[in-house]
Amino acid sequence: MMIMGFRFPLMLMRMMLLTLMGCCIFVKAHNFNNERDPTIKIMNEFSGYPLDGDEKIQFIPNSFTVDSDNLQKQIDELASFSDSPAPSVTRILYSENDVVARRFIKNLMGLAGLSVREDAVGNIFGRWEGSEPDLSAVSTGSHIDAIPYSGKYDGVIGVLGAIEAINVLKRSGFKPKKPLEVIMFTSEEPTRYGISCLGSRLLAGSVSLAAALKQTVDNHNISFLDAAKFAGYAKNEDFSDVFLNERSYSAFVELHIEQGPILENEGISIGVVTAIAAPASIKVDFGGNGGHAGAVLMPQRNDAGLAAAELALAVEKHVLESGSIDTVGTVGILEVHPGAINSIPSKSHIEIDTRDIDEKRRNKVIEKIHESAVSISKNRGVDLLEFKIVNQDPPALSDESVIKAMESATQELDLSYKKMISRAYHDSLFMARKAPMGMIFIPCYKGYSHKPEEYASPEDIANGVKVLALTLAKLSYN
Repeated sequence: MMIMGFRFPLMLMRMMLLTLMGCCIFVKAHNFNNERDPTIKIMNEFSGYPLDGDEKIQFIPNSFTVDSDNLQKQIDELASFSDSPAPSVTRILYSENDVVARRFIKNLMGLAGLSVREDAVGNIFGRWEGSEPDLSAVSTGSHIDAIPYSGKYDGVIGVLGAIEAINVLKRSGFKPKKPLEVIMFTSEEPTRYGISCLGSRLLAGSVSLAAALKQTVDNHNISFLDAAKFAGYAKNEDFSDVFLNERSYSAFVELHIEQGPILENEGISIGVVTAIAAPASIKVDFGGNGGHAGAVLMPQRNDAGLAAAELALAVEKHVLESGSIDTVGTVGILEVHPGAINSIPSKSHIEIDTRDIDEKRRNKVIEKIHESAVSISKNRGVDLLEFKIVNQDPPALSDESVIKAMESATQELDLSYKKMISRAYHDSLFMARKAPMGMIFIPCYKGYSHKPEEYASPEDIANGVKVLALTLAKLSYN
């Protein structure tokens, strides 16, 4: 084709036409003069990462196309697989609704052109091979199990949103270098077997958990093995097969609702998570004498209930004295026996959650809680029957390379953002043990989560999907 006496490059004409159509595309070019069109950036300028070889990937910055209507329909349909009535969602590990929901996710992965596989506990993986399939993959994902009477966005946004992010990239014409993989993690919530992040803990290589699952039962005395087999898993009963090797992933990014009010209150679109606070869980039992509520005089009492109540206040005191707003503590369970209004408690049970992004500071709080428990038992004349640290997970820091990619993506999309920490913990906490990790937060209504009122707007979800898609694209060429 000749225009004004010179040959018009076919590739340039094609790119100009696609630009006019409002598409966001990645195309391959050789020896292209970028100065002819200032809107075009080569990938290493766009992403901040150098590329090997002569071939460069060029990017036309424009809006990604997120199918928000279809994504919302998927969220609503997934919410219908529930053991409790709408608007609440209850989806417990290996229940019938959990099994149906898993089929739903695998079908969506297949429709997105991903190759699907599952492991022995039901972690589900959807893979898009890159141009160099031997490279470690870039992964993303979250969970779809839901505690009783909760909402339909927690975790779900990070699974359905991740599949949509793959669709966004495919519609844009992007071709990954490193493979991209979407993961649906099994049982992030501890509802049925008391083990949080069960699937990601195993992926991270928890030998103790792999062994314990063979003897674990739920409140109805149904073993983990039987429940897993009902759902179609645990065929060889060797959960060490789930462990990831050190080269499985080059990065992991999780999209999630904030589960707090900061982004909504400040009118900010995206939260770039720099650290995840990890909890320590503690169980404490006191034993006293009990007795009749009217007959035993106050000076002669050894009240196990008051010992637990005093320890609950001590937890608050020690957390507030830590010197950091990032230290938190919660007494979520306080039980007394026999539990009658006219009977002095002879036994009490208390469960404590304390967490921080600083492991030493959190562990210092645990030491002080233990010292208080010992002191309270002596002062009140009750026995400290048990002080057990159930788990003491280390916090996790987001990797600088992933933070850089998330920030760059957010800036390219012209979205407001702030760096923040996650006080809730997620599968990302354990994936950080196997790969550089990062998290993307989007606002949620009033910070509500784990309740039916949980909500994220289609616009905020779409923004999160775009940032995730662009971040995956960048990391695929890192």
